Amino acid sequence: MDFKGKIVLVTGGAYGIGRATALAFARKGAKVVIADTDLERAQGALDLIKGEGGDALFVRTDVSKEEEVRHLTDKIEKLYGGLDCAFNNAGIHKDFTAFHSFECQDWDEVIDINLRGVWLSMKYELPLMEKRGGGAIVNTSSVAGIKGVPSNPAYPASKHGVVALTKCAAIEYAKKAIRINCICPGPIRTGMHERLVASSPHIVEAMLATVPMGRMGEPEEVAPVVLFLCSDEASYITGAVLPIDGGISAC
Repeated sequence: MDFKGKIVLVTGGAYGIGRATALAFARKGAKVVIADTDLERAQGALDLIKGEGGDALFVRTDVSKEEEVRHLTDKIEKLYGGLDCAFNNAGIHKDFTAFHSFECQDWDEVIDINLRGVWLSMKYELPLMEKRGGGAIVNTSSVAGIKGVPSNPAYPASKHGVVALTKCAAIEYAKKAIRINCICPGPIRTGMHERLVASSPHIVEAMLATVPMGRMGEPEEVAPVVLFLCSDEASYITGAVLPIDGGISAC
């Protein structure tokens, strides 16, 4: 998988799956744009990429805000003339809470970032790819986007929405040489997962018990899948919903 000369955007690229994927793209020759709100961790990701001789840029972006996403894509167009690939990975997760106790403010924040953020990102990425004559987008859903998850209404609702957005856009842009797929990670060892372990260890333990492979995944096990879906090797794949979950969705 060769991405030399390709311009790649990774939202939520400061840490976890996003950082591992940004690094993987850079190692394959891509010019990587990292969009995130965490300046300190984003700088760490940049240092990691540049320390290996890679090419990366950070643009502070809240994907739930249209003006910030527009600024991000305008900057990409101005600097690079277009966009070849995008990994829309930015997302948040609130503590597990009973359905009837979940707060409206938390609901709005999760939906705004996880779902509206993916829609806004694609809204501004797609015209850049059309000008380029094609491209590839991978959106991050979750195993919670294809299965029900108790005690956490907003997260699975947002991730089911990402699956729907992916399928709708894939159909609409298929004849424009833009492929759009989504991945559905299960429990992956990231900072977000560690926070959930600290706040709700019993729920996380019960979830891990459902993984047929009997272990958590690592961000580095997700990154190659994203690169494959963005590569020419996946040229006949669009609208796919791919679990990376150790077998949870097979149960």
